[in-house]
Order: sequence, then structure tokens, then C-alpha cells
Amino acid sequence: MTTVFITAIGGDVAQGVARVIRECRPDWRIVGADMGNHHGGSHFVDRLLVAPSANDPGYSEWLGAHLEREGVTYCIPINEAEIEKVVALPSPLRVGTHMVSAGSKAVSVAADKVKTARFLASLGIPAPWVAERAEDVPPDAFPCICKPRAGAGSRAVFICTDAEDARFLQARHPGSMFQELLLPDDAEVTVAVFRDRLGATAMLQLQRRLVSGATAWAEVIDDPSVTEQCLRIAEALDLRGAINVQLRRTADGPRVFEINARFSSTALMRHRLGFSDVIWALDDLSGSPVTTSHPRPGQRIARIQDAVILQTAIL
Repeated sequence: MTTVFITAIGGDVAQGVARVIRECRPDWRIVGADMGNHHGGSHFVDRLLVAPSANDPGYSEWLGAHLEREGVTYCIPINEAEIEKVVALPSPLRVGTHMVSAGSKAVSVAADKVKTARFLASLGIPAPWVAERAEDVPPDAFPCICKPRAGAGSRAVFICTDAEDARFLQARHPGSMFQELLLPDDAEVTVAVFRDRLGATAMLQLQRRLVSGATAWAEVIDDPSVTEQCLRIAEALDLRGAINVQLRRTADGPRVFEINARFSSTALMRHRLGFSDVIWALDDLSGSPVTTSHPRPGQRIARIQDAVILQTAIL
């Protein structure tokens, strides 16, 4: 039996990934793990495990032991800290387990937003300016964005109106950085980019609306200039698997402001549209042929709510 191990199953990204796998591979067994148990993750898996933090010294040993014990075929790390830890390890996997990852270069570039900006500049792709410290923000660059330098998705993002505001936010949020405020704010696009072992690339551009940091509504678009930039990024990263590129379509053209080397919160929405990069990545790792699809521009999709009564025991 094929067994898939998904980390951070208490979150919406992992739950979306689990739902896609359940729908497309109903005979597969899904094991989920998370640090706590006050979430709905057990509803989406056959077995739920309580895991240590990825920063725990014993995390790698714990992961290796459970991959062996559960006979895992595919391991899908979802949380950035887990992805970085697993990719940096020489070989945490049992023989026969595939690690679902965008690759070490993609993970390294995406892990640090300042590094991401420098990477884009090296490709000649126009990108917003970044500053590591409040004092490095030019006086005429306000208003600008203050955001975590690593992780956090679209959460903990603030607009700085002046230098005093920037200093306050950096003191309040250690590990933050500053970035150009891209306008208009209603032209944000999230691009799912998938590249297989042969270098064939597919992408889905979704112009979106965010609510509480997550995509609540989106429309499929097809902007050739966005396609061109994302193809260059995928090739430069030597991508194999899936990444998520975030950008805004400004008056001066697309401006990429973030790259996520993982499946994103729109995984289920993309699947509903016919862009099943979760399944394609699994098939590609197994050596199976992959046939991608390209959803029609103009289609619209929205996130909805649901609720379940939990029954699966936590182990």
C-alpha cells in the first residue's frame, strides 16, 4: 500500500494537500503529523501523530523513525522550518521513500526574502527594493512594507508610513525586513509553477483577493509577461516539483515579491480548476508520465468554510 506522510496537518495548506490526494488516490493511506492536537487534521488522515518542533534537536530522529515505522512512500513537508531541516539533512529517509521538495536551491532562495530579491536581480528580473534594517530605507521610499524575512506567508505584514514607524515595527518584530510597497493592491497574483524531471513546465496564474492572509477569491488569468518571468525563475532554480510565485501587476509590469518553495494554500483551489500539481509532483517522483493541464482564463473560484465532528484518535 502506498503511504503518504504530511507534516503540519493542522494547517490549511496540509489539509488541502491531503484532500487532493484522497480524491485522486482513494486507496492510498495518509499519515499526518503536527505539534498539537487542537485542530481538524485528524479528519483528513488515516493516522495522526503528534510531532516535535522542527527546531527540536530530536526532530530528525523522530521523523526518520516514523517514516520507517509507517512504511512511507512519499513524505510531504509543509512548514518552511520542516522543509529547510529535511532538505539540509544528508539522508533522513528510509529506502523507498520519496521526499517531495522543490529542490535544495529553490528552498535556499525562498527561505530568505532578501536572498530572493538578490536572486531575482541576478536574473535581470525587475523586483521591489528591499532593506534589511529600518535605517537603510531611503527617506523618500515611504510608505513601504515591513514583513518577516522568513516564512509567515501573507501574515504579519505591515505598512510603514515613516522612519519612526519602521524603527518601531522592527523593534517589535525581530527578524523583519523592509520592501517596496507595490501598487495597485488589488492586482496581486499567485502563480503555481510546476516543472517535471524532463524540464516541462506548467503554471497557473490566479489574480486573487486575500482575507486574513489567505486567498479567498481568485480568477484565472494568462499574462505573457508573468509567464516569461516565472519560466526564467523555474529554470534558474533547476526546479523539479512545485513552487508558488507571488507578484503584483504594476504599471511598470509584473513585480515578483516572494517565492514559496512548497505547496501553497491554494492547492485545493488549483486542483478544482484542473491544475493538480500535488498529484503531478508525486507521479513525477515515481517515474510515472505526467500530463499537465491548463485551466481556461476567466474562471473564478472561492474558498468556502466547513465544519466536522472529529472521531479519529490521536496517537
